[in-house]
Amino acid sequence: MYKVKITDSFSSAHNLREYEGNCERLHGHNWQIEVSLKGEQLDELGMLVDFRELKKEVKKILSTLDHTYLNDHKYFSRVNPTSENIAHFIYKKLKPKFSDKMDKVTVWESNNSAAEYYE
Repeated sequence: MYKVKITDSFSSAHNLREYEGNCERLHGHNWQIEVSLKGEQLDELGMLVDFRELKKEVKKILSTLDHTYLNDHKYFSRVNPTSENIAHFIYKKLKPKFSDKMDKVTVWESNNSAAEYYE
């Protein structure tokens, strides 16, 4: 089994609806994202996936979130913009392109707090 990972980041603001505590108020994060793909077969070049292609697709998704108020985003108008839901959103956006290789998406909202989504 092979596994590849890339990291990226974006900055945004949000607040958690119906949450009792500080996170109910508007605040921001510099989110760190890790995307992991896995598979048993390499291509003819010896790659599971071209890092350049994976990075390009992740950048497309993150560009829709970067420097925004997440609560205004169509997806997050229906679900709270938690780290868990951000990981789910990114995973589902990547899955059509890398369906058989998707492993997990990890979203770090701080140096010591992260959420993962995988199927």
